[in-house]
Amino acid sequence: MIDPVAFTLGPLEVRWYGIILAAAFAAGTFLAYRRAAWAGIDPAHIINIVTLIIPAAIFGARLYYVAFTWAEYRHDLLDILAVWHGGLAIHGGIIGGSLAGLWYVKKNRMSAANTADILAPSLILGQAVGRWGNFINQEAHGGPVSEKFISFFPAFIQKQMNIGGLYYNPTFLYESAWDFGVFLFLIHYWPRRKLPGEVALLYLILYSAGRFLIEGMRTDSLMLGPFRVAQLVSIILILGGVTVFYLNRRRKGLTGAGD
Repeated sequence: MIDPVAFTLGPLEVRWYGIILAAAFAAGTFLAYRRAAWAGIDPAHIINIVTLIIPAAIFGARLYYVAFTWAEYRHDLLDILAVWHGGLAIHGGIIGGSLAGLWYVKKNRMSAANTADILAPSLILGQAVGRWGNFINQEAHGGPVSEKFISFFPAFIQKQMNIGGLYYNPTFLYESAWDFGVFLFLIHYWPRRKLPGEVALLYLILYSAGRFLIEGMRTDSLMLGPFRVAQLVSIILILGGVTVFYLNRRRKGLTGAGD
């Protein structure tokens, strides 16, 4: 098992989870900064937006997670602050970050659609990297699997997915790979978009499709009665994204037999 603590500085423990999240944010910020100039937006805006989005996303992700697991925290409220132990829900992060970003672009009279298109590839790349923090914490995995099944994966994954003497399905890996594939597609699609906002809409649609399928394998899903919350949200985002994508093109006369 990989020690979740990367190193210590006196009494301070620096965990791999935090390091990996920091790397995810850094990679996403670098990408968005480079693409902003290419898209005709002052890159300084990206730094300002990210400065707002990162804390808002972390706050939203934690608040979302705690809201659905309140029974675990109601007797120890200080533990709510212990984000280094995991417990960040990406959908909450998307909500928190989107609200902060929308406030900034409206304040500065920027195009929300263009800005979202710049940030969407960075977001999915950050998610692909961030899932490895779940790997270190031995979370976001599926149910028990056979030794034969896990043998198809690299040895370091086999060892980390051996929890309590049982091997578990590395669903974190599936989502990381899916997210990276979506990232490559969005980068490829960007110069081919017909309307501002399409890259962001495709992010919502494609990420949600993969998340819906992978969520069904996980053992740590946030639940709303008998339903997995992430699957419900994914369905809403897919339907909403497809509808807006189609209506935008229809309004601009871009749908039809030749489209």
